[in-house]
Amino acid sequence: MRVISGTLKGRTLKAVPGNGTRPTTDKVKETLFNIIGPYFTGGITLDLFAGSGALGIEGLSRGMEKVIFIDRDRQAIQTIRNNVQYCKMNSQVEIYRNDAERALKALLKRDIQFDYIFLDPPYHRQKLEAILHTIEKNNLLKQQGMIIVEHDSELPLPTSVGELHCDKKGQFGITALSIYKEVARGTS
Repeated sequence: MRVISGTLKGRTLKAVPGNGTRPTTDKVKETLFNIIGPYFTGGITLDLFAGSGALGIEGLSRGMEKVIFIDRDRQAIQTIRNNVQYCKMNSQVEIYRNDAERALKALLKRDIQFDYIFLDPPYHRQKLEAILHTIEKNNLLKQQGMIIVEHDSELPLPTSVGELHCDKKGQFGITALSIYKEVARGTS
């Protein structure tokens, strides 16, 4: 696993030990960032099922300002900390061990909104539709923001969730990407 582009290009990242975490392939990661970027002039990002932290670190390398990493797995959190320290990005991150639902509730109390939200849960435990509803209902996404969902290609996701609309989709073998944006009120 490596950083594909930006200031950290070529930097090798460690994967989470064991089989519980499925890293995003370089091909999917490159496609994802070509769709949403590929480079940024700031922006606050939430990496909700962070795993090794590779997506958030790639975003930082490409110019995102700050990333909040959340994962419930202890080994994932340690891997994120190691990767962030190796990349010397400690001042641009927050790292929390928590499950998705509780993490979103905690973020609501901080009155924070995100430019980008990465959702890449383990394929066997996806509650993506409920999480999308929580994000939309509680206005966690900035008006021009995007939610990038990596999911099992056999999992159908809704075209719309409240004011969120699936703007783009792509499939890469067993992996699919769905990009959600908020629909401006009064338009369809």
